[in-house]
Amino acid sequence: MGSFSIWHWLIVLLIVVMVFGTKKLKNMGSDLGGAVKGFKDGMKTGGDADKDAAAGAPAGQVADGSAAKTTIDVEAKQKS
Repeated sequence: MGSFSIWHWLIVLLIVVMVFGTKKLKNMGSDLGGAVKGFKDGMKTGGDADKDAAAGAPAGQVADGSAAKTTIDVEAKQKS
């Protein structure tokens, strides 16, 4: 009763294919693959932000100063 045999998993797989269909399962697989690829690319470009910070640019800004015009630089002050 603890673990399922291979026959149990095959029956579950057959039911899933019958419910969703192969086309929808293929689309979900490609969407998942695209999401993983996007995550990996984001992790690679995340290292670029560290390089910009090391070059003297504040976090969240590009080193050449082309920050968005809606960015507001605020300095927090303590109450006396």
